[in-house]
Amino acid sequence: MNQAIDSAITQAGTSSTVGALFRARALLAGSAPAVEYRGRVIGYAELGERVKRTTAMLAAQGLQRGDRVALLSRNRPEYLEIELAAANLGVITACLNWRLSRKELTYCVELVSPKLLIAEADLAANVPDSAIPRLELGEPYERLLAAQTRRDTPIVAEPEDGLVILYTSGTTGLPKGAIVSHRAMVARAMVFTSELHIDVDDAFVAWAPMFHMASTDHALATLLRGGTVVMVDGFQAEPIVRAVAEHKIGWLVLIPGMVDAIADALRATPIVPRGIRVCGAMADLVPSKSIAAVTELLQAPYLNSFGSTETGLPPATRGMIPIGEAPARLSKRQSAFCEIKLVDPNDNEVAVGQPGELAMRGPTLFSGYWEAHETNARDFRGGWFHMGDVMRRNEDGTLDFVDRAKYMIKSGGENVYPAEIERVLLMDKRISEAAVVRAPDAKWGEVPVAFVALRDETVSDAELAALCRRDLAGYKRPREFHFIGFDDFPRSTSGKVQRHELEARLAKGET
Repeated sequence: MNQAIDSAITQAGTSSTVGALFRARALLAGSAPAVEYRGRVIGYAELGERVKRTTAMLAAQGLQRGDRVALLSRNRPEYLEIELAAANLGVITACLNWRLSRKELTYCVELVSPKLLIAEADLAANVPDSAIPRLELGEPYERLLAAQTRRDTPIVAEPEDGLVILYTSGTTGLPKGAIVSHRAMVARAMVFTSELHIDVDDAFVAWAPMFHMASTDHALATLLRGGTVVMVDGFQAEPIVRAVAEHKIGWLVLIPGMVDAIADALRATPIVPRGIRVCGAMADLVPSKSIAAVTELLQAPYLNSFGSTETGLPPATRGMIPIGEAPARLSKRQSAFCEIKLVDPNDNEVAVGQPGELAMRGPTLFSGYWEAHETNARDFRGGWFHMGDVMRRNEDGTLDFVDRAKYMIKSGGENVYPAEIERVLLMDKRISEAAVVRAPDAKWGEVPVAFVALRDETVSDAELAALCRRDLAGYKRPREFHFIGFDDFPRSTSGKVQRHELEARLAKGET
């Protein structure tokens, strides 16, 4: 085989991008439903035509390969067509979190220096005026689209080009922009399909904000395969329950804080699910009784997931919790198509049964954080992405989540992991939420303190202390319990409790 032929084969085998794959799928799928939104159904051919015009519109605005377009919008079909159109040009879509404060949002925009800001009118008001050109979704956007040519714009993107920037919430600092490439997104679509046994015609309900990987990753994966994306603007029980009754769904995403709400909605509006392959996410943060209840109602197993914005569903999203089971143990199963190792602070692999930070590599991995060279050098040291999560490998190869390394409490020389304490508390059905944080202590350096939301207001500190004495070593037991309402827990957009905010309240005496 000569060098010219070898080069041509290499190029042909590695040149597929998200935009090119969607264009091919749209031609094949024709009138099949691509997106459903508020009663409107958009077929693949129609969506393909709108993506074609959006591509021409972005090009007419002067956007070129490597540029960024900032998108500030709630969930709506235009979100997908902008991502797909930008993908054709090799332009990166910066998916802005419209829930952020004005200061945080301004930082996120300025970080990526976009050539264009596309936004819903009321949301754009939260971004200070600047020299960045703006395009308002709605009538102005539609006018520009109508004026575009119907000719195909050449696809110039390459597989390692950035496709989207998804912002991750920092524990103490400002958000970081994780760059997900075309290569990583295609790999995520394949892992989504193979690991969760998704059929080609399974629907996906994109209710989580599109600036979150749960919706952008899996909505795009669904469109590349020919399924239907049911778009819902945020968590709304009624349209989600309706989708459950009307569509065969591959993965129904449910995040902590929403599981009980959807269970209540299903009880209030009895329906027969048309078919769900798997539901749920982040089982470690959901009371086991809630998992049992929602799986019974949906007649679908619960996904014992462990992934991230940076990694996609890997490294350990393979296990399923059977229908009706209240799990006492949540050991993870390693995903296919990735390698992992557990390491100590010196990056030496730890022995089976010992806690270590999880490091991963594989094709779903992101390309690093935008303009964060020191962080990238640290987190990708040795050719592995270090996730900051502490895990323990069992003799059977499964993995137990211990905690985020940055949440670890050092009490009297002993390592205390908040998640271990939280799991003990959440096993009590009278507790709806629990979060453990560190507090300074003159004798021990740091000690654990628990914030708890109760279903039964008669529960006392003494009862919780007895519960912890039964299942935890002395140095792991919370020194104090603070009772707050479920809705008073500060949360990220993915539903995770933000411990640093609780620690700040503790320091200010605002408990």
